[in-house]
Amino acid sequence: MTNTLIKEVKTAFLKEFKTAPLLIFSPGRINIIGEHTDYNDGFVFPAAVNKGIAAAIEKSDTGQSTAIALDLDSTIEFNLDTLKPSKEGSWENYVFGVVAEIQNRNKTIGNFNIVFKGNIPGGAGMSSSAALENSVVFGLNELFQLGLSKEDMILISQKAEHNYVGVKCGIMDQYASMFGKKDYALHLDCRTIKSKPYKIDFKDHQLMLINTNVKHSLSDSAYNDRRSACEAISELLNIKALRDATEADLETVKDKVSLENYQKALYVIQENKRTIKAAKAIKNNDLETLGALIYQSHEGLSSQYKVSCDELDFLVAQAKQNKHVLGARMMGGGFGGCTINLVAKNEAEAFAETASKAYKKQFDKDCSVYFIELSDGTHLIK
Repeated sequence: MTNTLIKEVKTAFLKEFKTAPLLIFSPGRINIIGEHTDYNDGFVFPAAVNKGIAAAIEKSDTGQSTAIALDLDSTIEFNLDTLKPSKEGSWENYVFGVVAEIQNRNKTIGNFNIVFKGNIPGGAGMSSSAALENSVVFGLNELFQLGLSKEDMILISQKAEHNYVGVKCGIMDQYASMFGKKDYALHLDCRTIKSKPYKIDFKDHQLMLINTNVKHSLSDSAYNDRRSACEAISELLNIKALRDATEADLETVKDKVSLENYQKALYVIQENKRTIKAAKAIKNNDLETLGALIYQSHEGLSSQYKVSCDELDFLVAQAKQNKHVLGARMMGGGFGGCTINLVAKNEAEAFAETASKAYKKQFDKDCSVYFIELSDGTHLIK
């Protein structure tokens, strides 16, 4: 599948620009556990997957730069010295943002052409935006010999998202996409931006994503609202971030905050602990415990942090009714997107079918199922 994607962008680039490009693959990511902990300086447990964005990039000799989004059949031409954000929600802001942030570091790049296409399902919460940002910064670093480290590159990608796209994202998405390792998940400390890779032996189980194919419009405002609630409680506790709080600490300010915000902070503190327990479970090859933690994570996201929705809750309930599913939860920002399921290999197809039928009956719409593998991070294709 990925090879087809790479071939497609290469062919399109050759046709358009008559020159052989550099080819880059930048993966999307999943997160096994640790949701909404990243902007609280906490721990997360992401992994790069075998779906992502393929990009073809080369220097331009025309005095301007061109970016082509093949999936959208959309082309934009731009000048490097007059960059400013496009209208909200435009794909080109990811490209412009990366270029602008490279220039902010006093690095000089020349004009370039880029063609890209992805096979990350839209709205699935698998971070196609981080994959795109990483492919652009990685390509430009190679093309113009900028000498940026992978750490530099992910910070550039993150800043692009903050300043050009307007989403104050944490670092997890860019990190997982850049540093992913085949068959490993990365237990990432979002404060130090250092991770420990854990090899996961899924034995006779596998990961499966079910996309609700809904995206409730709440997501951006709700994200910013929760972020500020967490920051306000950290301030009350006189700590840098909720990562530094215990449940006992939180009790001391219980009467100073709303019950809703108390529960949100409690969720973050508990979810952080769960990622540490999950690391231990993976190390011990204990998939049952890992599954139980994943279910607990969903319960917290749904009833405490309140970022789930009926469709996600329904799919997790379907998983709970099936003894072959060890764990399931919503993944990503919430209000739509995917559930991640740890399911017995020989029962996965049957579960997918049952859950899809029930979902269709309940919501009169289709969900989509993806089987994924843990793969390597952003890299050049030889």
